[in-house]
Amino acid sequence: MSVRRRLTTATGAVLLTFAVAGCSGLGRTMVGTLTYETERELVVTVTSPSVNGCHRLAPSGATKVENNTLVDIVLYRTRDCKGEDSIYLATTLGDEIAPGTLPWRSYSVVH
Repeated sequence: MSVRRRLTTATGAVLLTFAVAGCSGLGRTMVGTLTYETERELVVTVTSPSVNGCHRLAPSGATKVENNTLVDIVLYRTRDCKGEDSIYLATTLGDEIAPGTLPWRSYSVVH
C-alpha cells in the first residue's frame, strides 16, 4: 500500500471518528436538575440525567414537575413516553397536574 493511500485511509478514519463522536448523544446530559413531587408529597431531584431515551418517574407518578435543566422535555402520563396526552415543558418552567387527572409517569428530552 502506498504512503499516500495509507495517509488517506488514516485521515478518513480520524474524520469518521470525530463525526461519530460529535453527532452522538452518548454521554450527553441535561445539565441541571429535574425535580418532581409524588402524590405522597415525596420530592425527588434528578441531577443531569441523560438526554437519550425515555425516563420513568416514580412508580406512583409525579403531580408537580420543575425543569431546571438547560433543555426542554415532554411529559407523558404513560410509563413508555407514548400517548397523546402529553405536555411540553420548557427549561426553567414547572407544571402541576389538575385535580382528578392522571400523574406524569415518564419524560423524554427534546433535541
